[in-house]
Amino acid sequence: MEKRTETSIRRIAIVGPESTGKSTLAEQLAKHYNTVFIPEYAREYIAKLNRPYTLEDIIIISKTQVELEEVMAAKANKILICDTNLLVTKIWAEHKYKQCPQWILDNLKQRHYDVYLLCNIDIPWQADPQREHPHLREELFSIYKNELDKQSTPYAIISGLNEARLKNAVEAIGTLID
Repeated sequence: MEKRTETSIRRIAIVGPESTGKSTLAEQLAKHYNTVFIPEYAREYIAKLNRPYTLEDIIIISKTQVELEEVMAAKANKILICDTNLLVTKIWAEHKYKQCPQWILDNLKQRHYDVYLLCNIDIPWQADPQREHPHLREELFSIYKNELDKQSTPYAIISGLNEARLKNAVEAIGTLID
């Protein structure tokens, strides 16, 4: 088996507010491209907590997400689909705690993604014990868009329901990295 190098793997980061279909889209894209995806570690971590999460927990989540991404990059077939990344934990920390740990800021600058897919808020909210802000989707979407506008990495806003959302994501990836 050919050893993959860091630069041979194209990284796609899926970001956006809660309940915008990021996890579903990550799974669908991994299947479409016959590759692997990194699930959002925060869901697993928070599900095991028997207390409210803290800013320190967000740092642990961020570090583990990065570690898992590196493990899965070695298993990826040309493209690695990331269901979240440090941009998400940055926005989460800033929104919840009005600050972002320096580790997240430093590592966000160092990590490379070929494309960001920003999931639009055009799908219905689905309640979940870990979701906190159904009333802030527009505000949070604007924060994500503003953050992406400041970066040099290309991004696309992904809209549509079900198969249309997947089709729009595949078209955006094709346009932005091919």
